[in-house]
Amino acid sequence: MSERQRVDHQLTATTTSSGGGDGQLRRALSALRHDPLALTGSAVLALLVVVGLAGSWLAPSGVNDVDVDRMLQPPSWSHPFGTDELGRDVLSRVLVAARVSLQVGLVSVGIALVVGVTLGLFAGYYRGWLDNVLMRCMDVLFAFPVLLLAVAIVAVLGPGLTTAMIAIGVVYTPIFARVTRAGVLSVREQVFVRAAVSIGASDLRIMRRHVLPNIAAPLIVQTSLSLAFAILSEAALSFLGLGVQPPAPAWGRMLYDGRGFVTEAWWLGVFPGAAIFLTVLAFNLVGDALRDVLDPRQLTVSEARRNS
Repeated sequence: MSERQRVDHQLTATTTSSGGGDGQLRRALSALRHDPLALTGSAVLALLVVVGLAGSWLAPSGVNDVDVDRMLQPPSWSHPFGTDELGRDVLSRVLVAARVSLQVGLVSVGIALVVGVTLGLFAGYYRGWLDNVLMRCMDVLFAFPVLLLAVAIVAVLGPGLTTAMIAIGVVYTPIFARVTRAGVLSVREQVFVRAAVSIGASDLRIMRRHVLPNIAAPLIVQTSLSLAFAILSEAALSFLGLGVQPPAPAWGRMLYDGRGFVTEAWWLGVFPGAAIFLTVLAFNLVGDALRDVLDPRQLTVSEARRNS
């Protein structure tokens, strides 16, 4: 190992031990195991993942199996969530639609995370004209209401699942860019970053090994919260007919289809609405818990209590 590599390795170890990176995440995960709300949210999300992956096998019938003799049947043993206006089993459609919500949430937030973090890293690290140009572009996107901007993007690209994911990803990119830039500005002047610069480490290596691990905590929290809002945005787009197209099941589209049967078939809106509510609530519980345990002040208080 060369002298430069040895010094860079020591700087990486110093970065981790100074409170950022893996050390902070390990303490946060340890604290989460004792948070009942976080455990509840995690259990609901784990169940949602199982349903999303195995929904087609768990569904008691086909999502598009039409049975005109069983139209608008109330919940019963044969159809626990009832049937819709075409005689399709609502439970089956709710289960299969879970995959759509997870897919849209993960892909769209993944797009926003990758693009936003990249822009925020370069803007915060290099500052100057690049920072001004990138952040002004983010400000323009941030000025539009979330749903209105998503609707405008889908209207240009055309309705569908893929365009909905792209639209939601674009909408949430400025949030990740701002969070990343703020974190970079607070880290770039730290001693270990200056030391890495002094030994000739490349800018990309510094950002990847010394800056990014120290701003991971707020990004993890923002990712969890953004997943909840992404699922809500997908439901809103599908409700407006701009997201998932029929006959594919989606919670938002099921709410739209049930809007005309509120009094005579309440179950058409209650069950997909409950699925959206529980999913968003679970993500928010986990996100709030992560925000609390990843806050250095909260970690200091928790450690002081354990040591007292």
